[in-house]
Amino acid sequence: MERTRVSSGTEWEPKVGYSRAVRAGAQIHVSGTTATDGDGTVVAPGDPYEQTKRALEIVADALAEAGGSLDDVVRTRLYVTDIDDWEAIGRAHGEAFGDIRPAASMVEVRRLIDPDHLVEIEAVAVVSDDE
Repeated sequence: MERTRVSSGTEWEPKVGYSRAVRAGAQIHVSGTTATDGDGTVVAPGDPYEQTKRALEIVADALAEAGGSLDDVVRTRLYVTDIDDWEAIGRAHGEAFGDIRPAASMVEVRRLIDPDHLVEIEAVAVVSDDE
């Protein structure tokens, strides 16, 4: 089985030992993704809806680089620092996935790597194995 890594180019990937995404056969696994810009600055501090939208854009980019898309997502996991933000986060998730409707979990965590991050998203996609 072929294994392909997708890198975001951040300094943290080699230091921590992870990839933005990994494609193994027909599966693409996207690492926990937060709302950052190209410089690593947190996008939309204090706004869970905008942070979710931005994180999902990054997820979509990683999937595309690995040969997939949001249409191929079968599972998401959302880690949130305040479960009371579930409606805003859920709205952004619903806008991105519409009729795709992957299996999803949303859990509250004490904190994320940066105190300004409100949500972190993981995704799993299944694509054609001959791409």
